[in-house]
Amino acid sequence: MMARYLEVKSETPGAVLLFRMGDFYETFYDDAETIAAELQITLTSRDKGSENPVPMAGFPYHALAGHLAKLVAAGHRVAICDQVEDPKTAKGMVRREVTRIVTPGTLTDETMLDPRQATWVMAVAPPSKRLDVLGIAWVDASTGQFTAGEITPAQLAEEIARVQPAELLVPDDFLQDERLAWLREHATLTLTERPPWAFSPHGCCDRLKEHFTVGSLEGFGLKDDSAAVPAAGALLEYLAHTQRASLAHITSLTLHVRGSAMQLDETARRSLELTRTIRENRREGSLLHVIDRTVTPMGARLLATWLESPLLDADAITLRLDAVAELVASQALCEDLRGELKQVHDLQRLTGRLATGRSGPRDLAQLRTALSRLPKLKAKLAARRSDLLIRVEARLDLLPDLKLFLDEAIEEEPPAKLDDGLVIRRGFSDELDELRSLSSDGKAWIARYQKSESERTGIPSLKVGYNKVFGYYLEVTAANLAKVPPEYIRKQTLKNQERFITPELKEYEDKVLRAETRTGELEAELFTRVREHAAESLRPLQDNGDLLARLDVLCGLAVLAASQGYCRPEILATPTLDVREGRHPVLDATLPPGTFVPNDVRLGVEEAGEASETDMARAAAGRLQLITGPNMAGKSTYIRQAALLTILAQIGSWVPAASARIGLADRVFARVGASDELARGQSTFMVEMVETARILHGATENSLVILDEIGRGTSTYDGVSLAWAIAEHLHDGPGCRTLFATHYHELTDLARSHPRVANWNVAVAEQSSGGRGRQIVFLHRIVPGGADRSYGIHVAELAGLPKSVVARASELLAELEAGSRSVAGAAPGGSMADVARQFSLFGPDDHPAVARLRSLDLTKLPEAEAVRELGRLKELL
Repeated sequence: MMARYLEVKSETPGAVLLFRMGDFYETFYDDAETIAAELQITLTSRDKGSENPVPMAGFPYHALAGHLAKLVAAGHRVAICDQVEDPKTAKGMVRREVTRIVTPGTLTDETMLDPRQATWVMAVAPPSKRLDVLGIAWVDASTGQFTAGEITPAQLAEEIARVQPAELLVPDDFLQDERLAWLREHATLTLTERPPWAFSPHGCCDRLKEHFTVGSLEGFGLKDDSAAVPAAGALLEYLAHTQRASLAHITSLTLHVRGSAMQLDETARRSLELTRTIRENRREGSLLHVIDRTVTPMGARLLATWLESPLLDADAITLRLDAVAELVASQALCEDLRGELKQVHDLQRLTGRLATGRSGPRDLAQLRTALSRLPKLKAKLAARRSDLLIRVEARLDLLPDLKLFLDEAIEEEPPAKLDDGLVIRRGFSDELDELRSLSSDGKAWIARYQKSESERTGIPSLKVGYNKVFGYYLEVTAANLAKVPPEYIRKQTLKNQERFITPELKEYEDKVLRAETRTGELEAELFTRVREHAAESLRPLQDNGDLLARLDVLCGLAVLAASQGYCRPEILATPTLDVREGRHPVLDATLPPGTFVPNDVRLGVEEAGEASETDMARAAAGRLQLITGPNMAGKSTYIRQAALLTILAQIGSWVPAASARIGLADRVFARVGASDELARGQSTFMVEMVETARILHGATENSLVILDEIGRGTSTYDGVSLAWAIAEHLHDGPGCRTLFATHYHELTDLARSHPRVANWNVAVAEQSSGGRGRQIVFLHRIVPGGADRSYGIHVAELAGLPKSVVARASELLAELEAGSRSVAGAAPGGSMADVARQFSLFGPDDHPAVARLRSLDLTKLPEAEAVRELGRLKELL
């Protein structure tokens, strides 16, 4: 036994091996110590009496699902070695083989998957010899969705952030490339290194052609020498290695073309909290959570995919908007469709389990239920006007023959496990019905036999019983033992009774047990045939799943728009952002109704033909909007809102606003909030500058950039200088739409010399508060013009700083603003030393020394007087 264990262990390096022994999964050596710690189970040992006992830990086989989930969640790869032959018929030791290897990216068990989130495993192939490009591919093992493409090494981080794979495959020599070494330090990636031969271009090309049974990959948009081919082929090899099952559900390969979707780097996704919150990394509180009104798991996953990849094609966006508009206009239709969709379960993952041969009885029952809803869905979609809804109706395949077959084959409410029996419906198999009748008639036969034997022997208390040890037996009390016939065979003596068998009873028992055994075998055979027959409709089932997911998302967006008062955005080709009374979609949904203050966002409106000589029009025509005002007044919310509304519009959603005209953005960049990466030796300010550099290098005329408090991580002069230069670069260089929130109100001077800079500020009201002086009230309204104060001390007071600290800070601020004092150079006695007034960065203030220098006529000044004058100037300075 241990020899076989060690042999299997050598075949699965790097994986925890669960070795089936009877009713338990056992582990040994280091694996035993690992699972004992991870699962909090007892660590024992084998060969306890020897000098070197072997560590051992295990758990019952029926507890596999829960323990497996914990091990994978902890980052372990787990190999499952099962008994692959019946112990009753095995000659010698029962044969054991690895039936699957479970990794974070190859999960297929329903209990281990998040129904609302796809689980991707991604592969990255080395750069192509002809071009400096990488091949990438990703697949969801639970549904068979498979995509591949080519990118540059510089684009890899962005693609990983977009796909968010649970596991990343690379050749084991891949990370020697310095440009890719950062992958080892990626905090959220499970990195799996595979042998280089798995990425062999020729071998991968052949593997893909064989799997899809094609002579050329051109039908998928790929050439044989594409860098994407090794990545896709390596994924297929890895799935075959881990799944140890059919991969028939991988029926197609989609070509990924960069440029067909808006590009969002990891910083933007994190800053905007598109699918996860920054603080807790949870779905709840993200944009995805707020807009998700889907009623099926596959719809929820598709919505996440749309949000990760907003469209750049105005026509494709319009198709989605048209469908949402039709559903908004007919809420009754929308609710009827959603009512039917709730019954289709997760058709995509049901189909995946069907293809891999891992469907259970209830999976087939749910598949039948899904098929039963299709006729009503198709009927309700008849006579629609929007193209997307028309396409869904036209392409839905009702599969009536499969529905009828499943009706005839599977019980109405089958058990979860095949071993529990009563899965195949009566009438489907005559032989099975006869065997079941024999088993069910057993109770009646036993009752008749007990009655006849009681009458024949004259023992009224005689009973027929059953247990697993002796089978059927006749039980006679001690008082009636004298009446027992000689043909009774004694089997067991108890305190007050004895148990007997008879040849007739034994013969019937053998007959019943044979029938029960054959019933289980035949039902398993029939169920396998039913499952295989259903799998013949794999492709139309997958297509139906994709169509229903799309319909679910469109219905969900319609419900969102109607319930939250969203408007349909107008999609423009010009770099314009014109939103009236826009609302932040997350805060609008989570705050009490009516409490969120809406705001306009107006950028580049001049190019839409709306410029005039008014202050508002001039501000709206700007491409770079500088937003000044106090902290905590809503600047960050405002700029995030603009980015989120743009993204919503480009996924085909309506937006929270009174009206919206949105020009397509090829990229959305966001630099919001402070963070550091201490493990990589990067301070908060360094991270800020790295992320800002990425924006400055990547932004184009059609990009949307939001920046929040750039430069605050360093000294005031450094910070304001950097913020000024960055703003100038975005204005003079790409000229992209930019929302630049800053507490450096000095930057408002940019509007004087840069025509496309517009100043906006957060309105603040100052009001008297009795004896407490003047207080400020944040109005949360963004209005044209620049702010001249930051109100930082007021915010500090609201935060609860001691009143003495707030009062002292106010005194110092008054002195500094008057130019007479500085906090630097405080004397030991507690008073502050007089220091010169600071010069302004953007032009010197008036100063006595400057005025004196201007009045001097050096040509008439004697040398001695010049020396004395120099001394006086020094004193002034």
